[in-house]
Amino acid sequence: MCNAEMSRGPDSAATKTIPIGESVGMVLAHDVTEIRKDEFKGRAFKKGHIIRAEDIDHFRRLGKERLFVLSLGPDEIHEDDAAVALASAIMGVGVRIEGESREGKVNIIAERDGLLRVNRDSLLEFNMLGDVMCATRHSNAVVKKGRIVAGTRAIPLVVKRDLLDKAVSIGERARSSGAPIVEVKELRRPKAGIVITGNEVYYGKIKDAFASVITKKIEEVSGDIVGIYYAPDDAVFIEQRLRELVNAGADLLIATGGMSVDPDDVTRFAIRNLGAADMTYGSAVLPGAMVLVAYLSKEHEAGGMEQDPSAVIPILGIPACGMYHKITVFDLILPRVLAGEKISRRELAELGHGGLCLNCKTCRYPVCPFGK
Repeated sequence: MCNAEMSRGPDSAATKTIPIGESVGMVLAHDVTEIRKDEFKGRAFKKGHIIRAEDIDHFRRLGKERLFVLSLGPDEIHEDDAAVALASAIMGVGVRIEGESREGKVNIIAERDGLLRVNRDSLLEFNMLGDVMCATRHSNAVVKKGRIVAGTRAIPLVVKRDLLDKAVSIGERARSSGAPIVEVKELRRPKAGIVITGNEVYYGKIKDAFASVITKKIEEVSGDIVGIYYAPDDAVFIEQRLRELVNAGADLLIATGGMSVDPDDVTRFAIRNLGAADMTYGSAVLPGAMVLVAYLSKEHEAGGMEQDPSAVIPILGIPACGMYHKITVFDLILPRVLAGEKISRRELAELGHGGLCLNCKTCRYPVCPFGK
């Protein structure tokens, strides 16, 4: 074109400056700002806008006689379109795109309160491609509806379609496997039954501090307390109280104290005698190394284990540190349990990386490294 000045940037996208009369059907390569005194100041045309015949007069009113446009090849896609495709592939349930793509970037926000889950292996594979990226908040963070959980963007102005297809394929493959790159799982509202163990508390030698601590944490996740029992260091007594809470409708059991290896610490044996399965004792977290996680089938008395997660009652055994430390392993695993995740030896072992609480004088959890 004799009237066009052609150029090719470092991202290999052909761009040109053309007269306004020749711009219909072309892709605008930059935002065009409009200012009307005392009325409006902002974007009149978005970068990536396909210029229409009816836009010409508007451009001329803005003083534009030449425009900077893109000339996309058949194997190229504009950054904004690429970003939307990337975000759509990354997202699982409980998240959505916020607003529109701007300068090749899309924000992904939580569509509900819940637990953020990030498929870190697929995220790494995605980011290894180059020219595309995704950054997220830490996996297993409890997030609020409307808050940003991830951002993705096309890095160059124009992305090659084959690269975009590879990136989209990674996201879609992760989603089809049941572990999308980014999702927010809903937290169920528990009906918690609590048994506080220990001769010292039961016989009134020391004042209990567990009840208020655990109650507050359950209320923070919008849960209800079915009942709170106190028990001496007697495995049969503890087992009976746990069973009574199940019969009262508890779908989450919490037993505090009696989790160490001292002869009088029998809470673990009471949980085992209750019929709990998949018991895991010990975690790679400080405070909280002596935590216990187990699962009780609601059908245990009738025999047989149900596969439906709703037919299984999680049991959390919290060691004495839960009474003295504001944040412990309990705070790390409770949201995951309420999101329906199965906590096994592997999950408790993985918490070792970042599982050391620094016991700061002013606790800022969760805005701190603990559990991340």
